[in-house]
Amino acid sequence: MTRYLEKLIEGDSLTREDTHGIMLGIVEGKYNDCQTSALLMAIQAKGITVDELLGFRDGILETGRHVDLGGVPTIDIVGTGGDGKNSFNISTCAAFVMAGAGYKVSKHGNGGSTSVSGASNVLAGHGVKFTDDEGILRRSLDEAGICYLHAPLFALGMKWVAPVRKAIGIPTCFNLLGPLVNPCSPKYSLHGTANQTQMRLYTNVHQKIGDTYSVVTSYDGYDEISLTSGFKINTNYFEKVITPIDMGFKYVRQSDIYGGDTQEEARRIFDSVLENTSTEAQKNVVIANAACGISIMEDGMTMADTIEIARDSIESGKALEAFRKFLDINS
Repeated sequence: MTRYLEKLIEGDSLTREDTHGIMLGIVEGKYNDCQTSALLMAIQAKGITVDELLGFRDGILETGRHVDLGGVPTIDIVGTGGDGKNSFNISTCAAFVMAGAGYKVSKHGNGGSTSVSGASNVLAGHGVKFTDDEGILRRSLDEAGICYLHAPLFALGMKWVAPVRKAIGIPTCFNLLGPLVNPCSPKYSLHGTANQTQMRLYTNVHQKIGDTYSVVTSYDGYDEISLTSGFKINTNYFEKVITPIDMGFKYVRQSDIYGGDTQEEARRIFDSVLENTSTEAQKNVVIANAACGISIMEDGMTMADTIEIARDSIESGKALEAFRKFLDINS
């Protein structure tokens, strides 16, 4: 650890092999909290590199639980979090909209850190019991079109750094790892980042992972398509700047997609979208994100077509049906 710290203090970066080994060492208890804290702060001050992030990812996946979904190609929709916007559970809603439209989703998530309600919070509020049982997860994917992977059940290495991260009290490189350590290694990914620096990092990481990806960031700091501003999107094939008008939507206000002050309020908004009783702004922002997810899995489909598919999933009740089937299996 002393050697690693000396390299970082001198402004050098660690290799992918270095951070992979560090992650294994953390799990094996080789380093005390002071050493781990110093490492995280040194990397944070320098700025993490693609290889450093990939090495930590390798270590978390190696020491965690893998999920075999039988080779079914799935998509994950999740943001890095930390944007401080406290929007409602847009990505989780979009996941059920995609499932209702017939696309297979392996949603990875956790409780909220900078928002009132994360994906795990809103699902637990509906009585969902999180599981690492592959039989239940496969059944959920097969019958409801979606399974949910509660991160603490799989990314076991994360618990070893949790006390240090809590004590430090500011974001570290581990805040960026969540979306990258889905235990089923989905073929498709829609990842949101809170700024363009993270976007470039994630784009380069995905290029090395080799999956089919889309990374989005809104220009006003949301880690998803917010419709409050234009957004940038990077995929395997292109980089574009898109506005709500380009998608056929109106701009919305930040207050329109606010997630509320309590988990109960966030849950009511979540339910209203799937029940097609939400405000137009709430419904449209979910449609926009679900449409982006569909476009990843449907190469060549027009934006208008993906939006129509997502809209139909909500307005026909298919998204709500997928959610109810999910609850039946997972509660």
